[in-house]
Amino acid sequence: MESDLKLLDVVALLEDYPQLRLRKGEVGTIVEEFDDGVVEVEFADKRGIAYAFADLPKSELLHLHTVEVAEPA
Repeated sequence: MESDLKLLDVVALLEDYPQLRLRKGEVGTIVEEFDDGVVEVEFADKRGIAYAFADLPKSELLHLHTVEVAEPA
């Protein structure tokens, strides 16, 4: 649920933002939270170099999760 999004969560775009040169599915990290249900998302390349920042409604983001798997004994 989008209301569960918080600082440093990894998210994906649910739609294109051609004006920002961002496409549906691009992955970013929440770097700022605002009171009105909007967050600032940083988009970075594989080297960690930021190429875009966008203030986006939480409702237009998908929270991505990773699962920690225990190593076999």
